[in-house]
Amino acid sequence: MDSSDLYRDVTDFAHTTPGWVRSLAEAWTTSGLLVFGALFLLVWWRARTRGDGAMALAVLAPLATAVAYVASEVAKSGVHEERPCRAVSGALAPLVPCPASGDWSFPSNHSVIAGAAAVALALAVPRLALLTVPLALLMAFSRVFVGVHYPHDVAMGLLLGASVGALVVLALTGPVRRIIRSARTGGGRAAVLFTGPGPAPRGRTVPGLPLP
Repeated sequence: MDSSDLYRDVTDFAHTTPGWVRSLAEAWTTSGLLVFGALFLLVWWRARTRGDGAMALAVLAPLATAVAYVASEVAKSGVHEERPCRAVSGALAPLVPCPASGDWSFPSNHSVIAGAAAVALALAVPRLALLTVPLALLMAFSRVFVGVHYPHDVAMGLLLGASVGALVVLALTGPVRRIIRSARTGGGRAAVLFTGPGPAPRGRTVPGLPLP
């Protein structure tokens, strides 16, 4: 797999952009994953007053992302692809420091994490896909833009992250839902503090008499 020509095209374009664009790209590629971390927390907090399934999906979103990251590291250790900022002849200097030798290029960890987080969060709150998918694509593009990954690194990273993230969530939602239900109904104070009380119980009625 060789996307060196496309890598040169993107990095050449990066050097023609205004300084503020390059600064934003550098900031995003370095710290943008924190946005997904904040979304994990918001989705978890929202799920505390919702059903067991909603809380299960909220808990699984960061877990699925962590599993995808491990899968990425396993792939890196087997492929050993050198970073393009050292390997591509005639390419301009990267906008950020080139990672140390031995920090392999394929797949892009940032793209794997972003892809997994985007899909897992969208499964937890479907309308979030309108935010998380563009953010994941932007993260992947930024890794090529700043010059530390090939295009195929980020494309496969997104695919790997999204696939692993979805599989983990789909496989574990049932078991985790049962754990959440057990924690809410019979768990200790700490368990309920983490899972939240769930939705407020609806009153039941019999003719002429409301019951809590």
